[in-house]
Amino acid sequence: MIKREDTRKIKLGNIEIGGSSKVLIQSMCDIKTSNIDQVIKEINDCASLGADLMRVSILDNEDAEAIKEIKKHINIPLIGDIHFSTDLALKAINNGIDKIRINPINTPKEELIKIIDSAKKHNVVIRIGLNEGSTTREGNNIHDINDLINLTKETIDFFENQGFYNLVLSIKSSSALKTISIYKELANNFDYPLHLGVTESGFDDIGIIRSTIGISNILLEGIGSTIRVSLTKDPKLEVITAKRMLHDLNLYPNYPTLISCPTCGRCKVDNIKEIAKNIMNYLEENNINITFAVMGCIVNGIGEGKNADIGIAGADHKFIVFRKGTIIKTVNEENLFNEVIQIINSL
Repeated sequence: MIKREDTRKIKLGNIEIGGSSKVLIQSMCDIKTSNIDQVIKEINDCASLGADLMRVSILDNEDAEAIKEIKKHINIPLIGDIHFSTDLALKAINNGIDKIRINPINTPKEELIKIIDSAKKHNVVIRIGLNEGSTTREGNNIHDINDLINLTKETIDFFENQGFYNLVLSIKSSSALKTISIYKELANNFDYPLHLGVTESGFDDIGIIRSTIGISNILLEGIGSTIRVSLTKDPKLEVITAKRMLHDLNLYPNYPTLISCPTCGRCKVDNIKEIAKNIMNYLEENNINITFAVMGCIVNGIGEGKNADIGIAGADHKFIVFRKGTIIKTVNEENLFNEVIQIINSL
């Protein structure tokens, strides 16, 4: 287990952020918040996949008013993403939001005090989000890491001078390497919980690779209390990717492990990828915490998969099934999935 940085512990709804080894998974709805039924479904779908927190955009009064109804139908804390509008922040807080994410640089100090006072009254957490490129000073975007850290310190000092300490910090960049450097500096300078992510990382494999490079390197330093894998238009994939990443870092232990051969000219199984995906989907959907090996030939078969709880190796439409390196049966390809599921469920 990676030793986690010891941070302040922040109470958020029915959970805690920071102060422990558990890294929380966050995603964000890609539906306008006023579409209440769709948003509720997306939040609950993500929660069923493992999301600990969900964030929604608060763009107008309809979004802010929707918070009341959404909160009645979800069981995880809800975060509101709010920019430029004190009124929307106050309405979201009054309507039951658990946490808000704001960029304080976008809000005049006198207006920010109103938000802080309301957050104190309702015990709402505030995430200070000073992302590179969206944070300005004197009309110029700030990109220098030292400037971003100094601005964060000034902002924290302002909040603390108002008697507010219920804070989570984030400074994200679209560069994975710069994000790593920023968070190391944040951890060196502040003891508040940190929310990790590579902002605007991209879609599908582009975003997954870039986010994994950034987030995993920071986590390996013991830094970070919450994470979001930001992908274009796919909150559920964000959650699944986050779980798989945390699992491979030994930060999400109760989760299946699947290993499968890379395939080559020796492989005599035409649909090895489909077989592997179907088995992994079953293990994930049913929360079965085992190691499963899917191999396409005898070279990669029992030898490289011998430590798996269950493994299969195929050729010419037949598969051997083995447990911890010992062959237990041979099955035809058309019966493979059903046979394997029976064995999994018998463990």
